[in-house]
Amino acid sequence: MSGAPLRVQRLDPAAKLPVRAHDDDAGYDLHALEAASLAPGERAAIRTGIAIELAPGHAGLVLPRSGLAARHGIAIVNAPGLIDAGYRGEVKVLLLNTDRAGTFEVAAGDRIAQLVIVAVAAPDVVEADDLSASARGAAGFGSSGV
Repeated sequence: MSGAPLRVQRLDPAAKLPVRAHDDDAGYDLHALEAASLAPGERAAIRTGIAIELAPGHAGLVLPRSGLAARHGIAIVNAPGLIDAGYRGEVKVLLLNTDRAGTFEVAAGDRIAQLVIVAVAAPDVVEADDLSASARGAAGFGSSGV
């Protein structure tokens, strides 16, 4: 890993630290602290039992796991969830069961999301009377075709 280490505090002795499955993975797996059951269409804040300390100028993005999405329809309500560098509270994952029929069971220790650490640009905001031209212009949703 390059740069400053990711400092992690276990808020519960049963909590698992974030880990990358492979050395070149971008995301660190986040694990459920406790079991939970999500009925079809239900959402829940799943505890991880950890708090993190991000380096200044960085943020954490909590992203869905593609396997859970593909096999079970599990999404993250506010994907990506944003963790600001100054936040020191428990990391929780807002899971949503999009399956129309099946209940999704979370066991303690299950990998429920991934955490990606990113550098954040924070330019000064300057009001402008107009903006420079671009090839896309103001074309919005669906403007690039199917």
